Amino acid sequence: MAETADPSAAPSVEPFADLYAELDRRSAAAAEQVIAWRRHLHRHPELSNREGATAALVAEHLAALGLDEVRTGIAGHGVVGVLRGGRGGERVVALRADTDALPVVDLCGTDFASSTVDRDYPGGPFPVSHACGHDGHTAMLLGAATVLAGVRERLPGTVLFVFQPAEEGPPVGETGGARRMLAEHALADPEPSMVFGMHLTPLPKGHVGYRVGNQYAASCLVKITVTGRQVHGSTPWQGVDPMPPAAAIVTGIGQLYRQLDAYHPVTVTIGHVEDVGRFNIIGEHVTLWGTVRCAVESDMADVQRRLTRLAEHTAEAYGCTATVEHLQDVPAVNNRREWLDAALPSLRRVVGADRVLETSATLGYDDVSEFVNAHGGLYVMLGAQDTELDAAGTPVPTPGGRGLVPNHNPRFYLDDDTLPVGVRLHAHLAVDHLNGLLVPATDS
Repeated sequence: MAETADPSAAPSVEPFADLYAELDRRSAAAAEQVIAWRRHLHRHPELSNREGATAALVAEHLAALGLDEVRTGIAGHGVVGVLRGGRGGERVVALRADTDALPVVDLCGTDFASSTVDRDYPGGPFPVSHACGHDGHTAMLLGAATVLAGVRERLPGTVLFVFQPAEEGPPVGETGGARRMLAEHALADPEPSMVFGMHLTPLPKGHVGYRVGNQYAASCLVKITVTGRQVHGSTPWQGVDPMPPAAAIVTGIGQLYRQLDAYHPVTVTIGHVEDVGRFNIIGEHVTLWGTVRCAVESDMADVQRRLTRLAEHTAEAYGCTATVEHLQDVPAVNNRREWLDAALPSLRRVVGADRVLETSATLGYDDVSEFVNAHGGLYVMLGAQDTELDAAGTPVPTPGGRGLVPNHNPRFYLDDDTLPVGVRLHAHLAVDHLNGLLVPATDS
């Protein structure tokens, strides 16, 4: 729900200089605790829809801050804190962090690395780690809640602290994430006039990356089940082997790109092959699990149709059948120009104009798109690794540093000193929206 505003009528930043300084002082004071939270969460990660201990930690701290409300049990283990400012006001800013971890072994090399194994998770057992930075996201938002609660009497509006579970996607057969939070009316009372969030990435430490348009791609999970007829491995002619067509489907996916607009980035990735059997049995089924990503959201239906045709026809050529299911669709994260234009002065004030840069497209996804699409706002990236920008503006490893390690890699790491920057970004952007400094010039 974007708000129309005349830029010439927007309040000057000058009257808020003292408040900004107070936000910065409180952020610095909270830094040690924010880092401690992040390290604790990193050591004790929880998979999607299983974030019970994480939610309990969040709820306990929000309650200790004396917020007006702390709502728990939303969409499983979601938590929403409500802070009503002391100066009235109708604007409502929702600050969002995701809380779940990944089924990835932790090789980050720190003394707080995770050794957690979830033995009961569907498909497991799995090693569990925060290989995507959600531990940092959660800690930064807890820090922002601490800072903003300390200046509540100076706030003209309401802040929602939204701690969202299952951003990485719940187990198949379960619901979860941002869509379920909205379905359970988590942001309905009061309804945000802006949603803001950020994702920690391998950009240089303290740099903010943004993109006009689709910051993150549209996504879906794909399940392809190839069915043959089970038989002993020594007599394949007496059955129908589903493994060769499954392999041919994986190979054929590489040709889908030739059927699509080369200027519209798309990727189809098969990340897991599942077969129930043993070395000397030709099984009945082979299941391929993967993901489809489209930078241009309108391409998704066409890619799904072509993938389904490829799988069905390839299986048929081998005397098998294939069923294709497209699950857990997530819309693209779209940063509208008017929201970014309104936010850029705030972003540049907090981290410095030379540290705010426009980035290229990415085929990553984030279901924060559900919140941004419903209520308006934006989502940006915050750099937290030992990298620097080359002449083309591309992140490269800093000599002598820990390197550039992408999200979802077992060696993914964060620089703890970046976390207070994220706290300040949350706090400053919330204050600017509530005070009418960060509102779009047009409602389109």
